[in-house]
Amino acid sequence: MSITVVACLWATPALADPCEGALPAKGTDFSGVVRYVGDGDSLCVGPAGRPERWVEVRLGDFYAKELHEKGGKEAKRRLERFVSGQTLHCRAGKRSYDRVIGYCTLRGRPLGQLLRWQGASEGGRGWKR
Repeated sequence: MSITVVACLWATPALADPCEGALPAKGTDFSGVVRYVGDGDSLCVGPAGRPERWVEVRLGDFYAKELHEKGGKEAKRRLERFVSGQTLHCRAGKRSYDRVIGYCTLRGRPLGQLLRWQGASEGGRGWKR
């Protein structure tokens, strides 16, 4: 087996998130339909078929376990089931990496609170015990 074949078999495709929209300034209110969930506390909101306008949000009131941690993949699935296709109303906080910290509500209730009521457990980086 040649080195090239081994390298191709070894490589795995990267799963880049599709959120490409400009991040709103701190204190700005924004809303949109959830189009993509990256993990248990990150998602994108925006108009259908327009990823160049999708805003990447890191939830400011909920810290999910990291994807590589035990329970991380379930946290992502829970958030997907709960919010995919739903409209969130958010207020922008500061930026974190390439996303905005968002304090979002679903049907008028804080999303983090709703997730905890649904039995979601917290963990991961930034979680205060």
